[in-house]
Amino acid sequence: MSDEKIKKALQEAGIVEIITCTQAFTIAEKAKVSRSAVGEYCTKNRIKIRGCQLGCFK
Repeated sequence: MSDEKIKKALQEAGIVEIITCTQAFTIAEKAKVSRSAVGEYCTKNRIKIRGCQLGCFK
């Protein structure tokens, strides 16, 4: 269920291959899911995380 919410929010934002942490946080709020759920979805669907606020992803 949360995967479908995340997928819809990503599609509405036009995000296909790359997402920033800031965008991921916004998607989580919009889809009403946890930030980690968005991260897991991105990993599973090969969406790269860039511009990490912690410097983990470059």
